[in-house]
Amino acid sequence: MVPGAGPRRAAHAQSTPHSLTGISGKSQVLFAVVFTARYLDLFTNYISLYNTCMKVVYIACSFTTVWMIYSKFKATYDGNHDTFRVEFLVVPTAILAFLVNHDFTPLEILWTFSIYLESVAILPQLFMVSKTGEAETITSHYLFALGVYRTLYLFNWIWRYHFEGFFDLIAIVAGLVQTVLYCDFFYLYITKGSQRGGPAARHPVPSPAPTLRGAQALSP
Repeated sequence: MVPGAGPRRAAHAQSTPHSLTGISGKSQVLFAVVFTARYLDLFTNYISLYNTCMKVVYIACSFTTVWMIYSKFKATYDGNHDTFRVEFLVVPTAILAFLVNHDFTPLEILWTFSIYLESVAILPQLFMVSKTGEAETITSHYLFALGVYRTLYLFNWIWRYHFEGFFDLIAIVAGLVQTVLYCDFFYLYITKGSQRGGPAARHPVPSPAPTLRGAQALSP
């Protein structure tokens, strides 16, 4: 699971000399906000035990990641380079959620907000990578996994539209935006890996771009 990648990355960092170098705490906070806003319906809308458990796991993993970065591994967190102004992401996506949604109800607005915010939540991480000019292998793998995760969702939407007639324009457009933002990093990840016979220990990274994350299987 991608949400669990953050805590595993932090745990791995404890035994490495670079520790949390290259990890953006701000991106992880945004992901925690995304999943909290999206899965508040777990108190009002029961679908299945699996669905409920997975929602709890997503939220728990997100806040565990934030706790590890800002508490347990705080001494190794590189806050000096994690300087992206997240209010420039939160405020516009919140306003857009009020203006463009499927139904003007609290839970629907929160769900829509989570979709919009998720599409750009990785920006602080990519901004941090571009600012430092390089990324450790495990950070690169983490970003690559997020991008692949999102790209697979595009195929999931195609499948659902073809076999179920399901079509959610908000989720699809947001997913496309996030995937496009990852394209620069994908290109760099693949070319650097092929040049060195595999992903490098530390990838030089010219200014990349960002992501999203959805969980339509759990709630969209």
